[in-house]
Amino acid sequence: MEIDDPRFTLETITHIHDWSARQRTLRITRPRGFRFTPGQFARLSIAVPGNGRLGRAFSMCSAAWDDELEFLVVRIEGGPFSSALWPLKPGDTLQLDKAPQGFLTIDRFVDGTDLWLLATGTGLAPFVSILRDPATWERFERIVLVHGVRESSELAYRGGLEPAPDHPLFENRRAAFCYLPVVTREAAFPGLRDRIPALLATGALESAAGIALSPKRSRFMLCGSPAMVEDTHRQLMKMGYRLSRLRAPAHIALENGW
Repeated sequence: MEIDDPRFTLETITHIHDWSARQRTLRITRPRGFRFTPGQFARLSIAVPGNGRLGRAFSMCSAAWDDELEFLVVRIEGGPFSSALWPLKPGDTLQLDKAPQGFLTIDRFVDGTDLWLLATGTGLAPFVSILRDPATWERFERIVLVHGVRESSELAYRGGLEPAPDHPLFENRRAAFCYLPVVTREAAFPGLRDRIPALLATGALESAAGIALSPKRSRFMLCGSPAMVEDTHRQLMKMGYRLSRLRAPAHIALENGW
């Protein structure tokens, strides 16, 4: 395959891991000079004969220091890009936009000690990268990851989100970590089973994490379905939190996961 657009590089798929029938992790080669900040995204494209280039933006899951790039992708039934992506195997190629984008990064906050990462579905992806960044663990005292899905089989990365304490990059880590899975369509799931904004409104997230929310201490990052992001943002505003902007840092950073 040849590249017909100088904005893209041709990369090779090195590994695929299926979490469920709809979700998989995709690892690809990383071009020399490709730099990104944990939390950012890049566009993947596939050239389809007779259909031009099909592409979608995905957040990097990989650490900024990783030799490869990792993405968490979801299969959209009947979606043109999914239909082109899913048959690909390790050794096949796709195109990567040279320029990463996005502002869902921890430098949106200038203070605060508790970091709440609120995700649904593949909105988890940027938070995996953020959790793989030593700066995150040095910056905050407590980190809470909330991952909402419909079925427990979609809890990608479950059990492997906290970095190993003996990893040399995390020797100076100081943050305590709490992982809260939320499953909405399994009545037998032994944990939280409501939508994230509702769990905030009732105080269930605070109770499950054992951490009280506070405008002075709490900082929130939201990523997932547009409905979750919008409703959670509104709920947090009702509770006295504000969107953090470059010229006016505050409490909330957000991004739609699709």
